[in-house]
Amino acid sequence: MAWRDAIALMDELAEGILLVVDEQGILQRTVTDGDLRRAVLAPAPEHATLAELPAVAPVTVGEAAGIEDVRRLMEAHRILHVPVVDGAGRPVDLVHSRELASRIWLSSPHLGEEEAAFVEDAFRSNWIAPLGPHVDGFEREVAARVGVGHAAALSSGTAAIHLALLLLGVKPGDTVFCSSLTFVGSCNPVLYCGARPVFIDSEPGSWNMSPAALERAFDWAKKEGRLPRCVILVNLYGQSADMDALLPLCERHGVPVLEDAAESLGATYKGRASGAFGRIGVYSFNGNKIITTSGGGMLVADDADLVARARKLATQAREPAAHYEHVEAGFNYRMSNVLAGIGRGQLRVLDERVAQRRRVFARYRQALADLPQLQWMPEPEGSHSTRWLTCLTLAGAQANRRRDLVLKALERHSIEARPVWKPMHLQPLFRGAPYFPHQEGRDVAASLFDAGVCLPSGSNLTDGQIDEVIGRLRRALSFAEEQCASS
Repeated sequence: MAWRDAIALMDELAEGILLVVDEQGILQRTVTDGDLRRAVLAPAPEHATLAELPAVAPVTVGEAAGIEDVRRLMEAHRILHVPVVDGAGRPVDLVHSRELASRIWLSSPHLGEEEAAFVEDAFRSNWIAPLGPHVDGFEREVAARVGVGHAAALSSGTAAIHLALLLLGVKPGDTVFCSSLTFVGSCNPVLYCGARPVFIDSEPGSWNMSPAALERAFDWAKKEGRLPRCVILVNLYGQSADMDALLPLCERHGVPVLEDAAESLGATYKGRASGAFGRIGVYSFNGNKIITTSGGGMLVADDADLVARARKLATQAREPAAHYEHVEAGFNYRMSNVLAGIGRGQLRVLDERVAQRRRVFARYRQALADLPQLQWMPEPEGSHSTRWLTCLTLAGAQANRRRDLVLKALERHSIEARPVWKPMHLQPLFRGAPYFPHQEGRDVAASLFDAGVCLPSGSNLTDGQIDEVIGRLRRALSFAEEQCASS
């Protein structure tokens, strides 16, 4: 190609760079708009080809390179583009510096306009330390929002689960059933209590706890003569579990439910708020959650005595005395008045945040509807998910390898996407813990992890960012399929 024709092509593509390849498709050089400007100023011969311009060896990375490798090359060579080449030297991708400067996060905090007023009030009133009027207000407002009698604002969702286990009488040597497909914060507190976790598989219709697996686990526990002290029932990725099937199983055996709704504030099951079904429910306000206090959690229950005891244990188990009197071990788990102020502001926009995340999911599903290999996390009838994260699995052969290639390609373009949670029964920390699959020979949680992807899902994503993810995902899927087909 003549260099003057390349100018028109550069303008048409608007990429700022052209890749020159030989007959075998192997990259020979790159040509930037700067190279073409220098050709104009030199000037280069009218009909000179790109190959005749001053030669510069291309700066490239291989397919295994990550975003930091690309960043270092850009800084070292002061360049704005880095081609990605396969083992034969053929270009398979191109990374722009502008992408590295504007990362698309999986689920970033989304603050509104009301939080600042509550925080300013906390400073003005000098209620900075833990406890204060915003803590009291946040507790009342969350309890009212989810239709539960009482709430205790705490430092994290994990702290809430720990206290809940203690409130339900979990002691060293006890057994606790827990969903396997979850974040480790759901079950680490079982270890804090010295208890033994038993993990329960997911069912494919909601990705949440399998009633069939739970029933077999109860049969096993009954034969062993050690029914669990409680069941930690996780509502995954903003969606409630099948309460109508699961709760009767627990009630039949007289075992209370600790409902881990850390990811599902704002979701409903048959019109009732997620987190309001168990003896105790917990929420998380971590920075990536649907609403956030930067860090924090909430324990809710209809039993006023349980919540009062939670508050006591969370404040170092201080006795009601003029001095500091303690007769049992406690914890520093209370939320600060400042963070509670942020939470009160965030709670006012919860419905809007849920609607925005559901719109993000709908945009993905509609734009990618022509790709049958994408199977979206189902939403069962009667459930209203927050779509905290937009999740899918890849159907077909070599799903795990294709998943990893897709994630790698997205990360190179500064798009944060992740696998679904690695099930707890596959974690080295819990090696040897009993596990009950959905069906004999069918491990649903493991298969979801093997092929699952979580896409950027924040309520503050712009249409342009969603379009960028969709375009990059299409290219990454096509590349992954080509790689797997050729191997």
